[in-house]
Amino acid sequence: MANVYQAKPSEVIRLASEQLKGKIEKPTYVDFVKSGAGKERIPASPDFWYMRAASILRQVYVNGPVGVSRLRTRYGNKKEHVIHRKHHMPAGGSIIRDALIGLEKANLVKSTKSGRIITPQGRSFMDKICNEIIKG
Repeated sequence: MANVYQAKPSEVIRLASEQLKGKIEKPTYVDFVKSGAGKERIPASPDFWYMRAASILRQVYVNGPVGVSRLRTRYGNKKEHVIHRKHHMPAGGSIIRDALIGLEKANLVKSTKSGRIITPQGRSFMDKICNEIIKG
C-alpha cells in the first residue's frame, strides 16, 4: 500500500486535482483575483483552483494539523521592489480558506482546535491516487 511519501508530489497533485473536479466546486471569484500580494497577474491556468486544493490536501496530509496562516506562508512568494530587496509576502488567505472549506464539505479534511487534519476518507483518497501512480 503506497502513500504520499512514496509518490512524486507533482504527479499526486495533478491526479488529485483531476479527481477533485467532481467533488468540490470552484468559487466564481477565483478567475478574477491574484493568488497573493506578491503576484503581478492572475493565474494563467484554468485549473488553478483544483491544483491549489489538491496541493492543500497534500499539505494537510503531510504536515497536519495546519491552519490558514501557515498555508499562507507556504504558498507565499517574494515580492519584487524597485529599490528595496525582495521581501516575502504571504499568499491570499481567502483562496486557501475557501479551498479548505470545500475540502471539509467533501469530507476529506476536518477542522479541530489545533488546525485542519485529514480524515480517514481523505487519507484513503490520497493513498488510492498514490497506488495508481506507483503501479502504472
